[in-house]
Amino acid sequence: MRTTRQLARIFGEETATRVSSARLLVVGAGGIGCELLKDLSMTGFQHIHAIDLDTIDLSNLNRQFLFQRKHIKRPKAEVAIKAIKEFNSGIDATATQANIKEPDYDVDWFSGFDLVLNALDNLDARRHVNTMCLAAHVPLIESGTAGYLGQVTVISGGKTECFECQPKAAERKTYPVCTIRSTPSAPIHCIVWAKDYLFAQLFGERVDEAEDDQGMDAEEKAENMEELKQLREESRALSRLTEAMGTSGFPKVVFEKVFTEDIGRLLSMKDMWEHRRPPTKLDFVALQKQVSAEFDPAHPDDQSILPVEDSCALFVYAANRLADRILDQQKQGGQRFLSFDKDDEDALNFVAATANLRSQAFGIEQKSIFAIKAMAGNIIPAIATTNAIVAGMMVMQAIMVLSQRMAECHTAYVSYNSKRARSIVKEPLATPNPRCPICRRRYLTLRVADCSQTTLGDVLAHVASLNGTDLDLQLGDDIAVVEGSRILYDPDFEDNLGKTLKSLGIIPGRMVTLTNEDDDEGVVVPVVLNIAKLQGHVNNSQKQLVIEGFEKLPKFAPLPDNHQSDNADAEDGPEDGIGLATNDQLLVDKGGAIIIDDTDAHASNMGYISDELSKRQLDDAATGDQGPSKRRALETDDAVAANSDDIVILD
Repeated sequence: MRTTRQLARIFGEETATRVSSARLLVVGAGGIGCELLKDLSMTGFQHIHAIDLDTIDLSNLNRQFLFQRKHIKRPKAEVAIKAIKEFNSGIDATATQANIKEPDYDVDWFSGFDLVLNALDNLDARRHVNTMCLAAHVPLIESGTAGYLGQVTVISGGKTECFECQPKAAERKTYPVCTIRSTPSAPIHCIVWAKDYLFAQLFGERVDEAEDDQGMDAEEKAENMEELKQLREESRALSRLTEAMGTSGFPKVVFEKVFTEDIGRLLSMKDMWEHRRPPTKLDFVALQKQVSAEFDPAHPDDQSILPVEDSCALFVYAANRLADRILDQQKQGGQRFLSFDKDDEDALNFVAATANLRSQAFGIEQKSIFAIKAMAGNIIPAIATTNAIVAGMMVMQAIMVLSQRMAECHTAYVSYNSKRARSIVKEPLATPNPRCPICRRRYLTLRVADCSQTTLGDVLAHVASLNGTDLDLQLGDDIAVVEGSRILYDPDFEDNLGKTLKSLGIIPGRMVTLTNEDDDEGVVVPVVLNIAKLQGHVNNSQKQLVIEGFEKLPKFAPLPDNHQSDNADAEDGPEDGIGLATNDQLLVDKGGAIIIDDTDAHASNMGYISDELSKRQLDDAATGDQGPSKRRALETDDAVAANSDDIVILD
């Protein structure tokens, strides 16, 4: 193919052949994923599989360019793969709409790929893919964006840092836009929806979102007829809401549209609520009847969480106030829209009331007006350009990995600031953290003929039979067995030895960790056994066991003599895992992007990187000095880093 020939001219025939024959897994088909899939298809990669659970939402269309209005509510992965096949019809590209954490996507499944590329938008899924790639011994290219910040790195078991090598906060105020629109699960989701969707639609500058089905052939129109009809109805409904502005019924019309009709529409999507708590429709008339006589919407208590009926009354009051202001502006010949300002009392009250009503509908914790003001005032949008830059860097790293040129791979950062001489900086890949609880593990596969016949005692007996052989797990005598946070066995707890693996929930797709109970110093490297089905076993024994994967195990360096003191800060930190580094703060956000701040302000919400990973001097970066450092700091754009309460809409 043409792209392969072009690649051969740049990197050589051998690299071009490796690239064209490599089997790639792309996890995520959103902001970064769309750019990445397009780049891969046009670079010469021939075998691509994309997996994503989400469907396309209207809010995706401003930056996820593979999607069009006609694709709304269709699976992201399927639409993205169809789009890149139009760019390059010769590629072998497939798609799956599913959760990457489902048991079907086990270590054997991951092992079927030569390279995995993460384009995910949440921390939990990132951690899962990181672990699966380590267990499958497949290299991973990790990425993340947050506003103007971006990061790309390569993870290879035993050679580089993994995603868990540096501590990360359990929560960072980052989230995908799709969650905000359809499946909120946290107060901030409802706040962003109230501010950036409903307030903007009703009182902000009008944007033409008229239905446009140009470019559809007859078959596509037929397939999307119901979707087109629904979108037109929603557009007309929004127009009717603004037409009612200034009438006494305006708040009621808005309320019933967003908290009754729209929630009813979401409830009709049965598949969406199979594993989620479904929302509840709100009744405007019933809530109005329950408003307390003492409540004054003109002077709400901003320190307390209002009862839902009082939030309804505040919603009515604020909506009428905002409508009157817009109509007054129009009469005076001014603009017919308002911009949200957290110091605008009417705007803030509307957003606070709307957010709490939505929280009530979705069974989410509600917040005081004061808390909502702090959160709603600092929202950073996703930036399409950052996604494009990060995706391009991922492709370059993929070529290096597949051509076995790991020494040329780097961790690269994107940072926009007019004061900097360059927007992309890089550093050598860091070596694994010797105390990492994830990658300092020996990942092996335990194949079991029948989990309903094999007991935990059988497994331990098989492990003991390997002692003194080339396959010795080197765990010593006092072995402990753990699955997640559950202790299955230790020398003082033998209750489960006679139980079958199936009765203990240890079935194909699960992992158990074997370690030395007395190894307080962490000298013994634990073994993680991925449970898998043994196919074609050679005898009739249903208890036959095989442990495999020894030839793929990396070599682990001994722990340094001062390993305890090196990690004292991390181990002695607060229980929530958040700590403070002295001097400048080097922080990792939920999207995987590096954020630098010269105060302690972010540390309450984010993880830390210890002083030994301190940032390189900014003047070195500005002059282009590329000497090695454990982590290179990025001087963030003022718009991103100026406020410690920044909220990031993450792709």
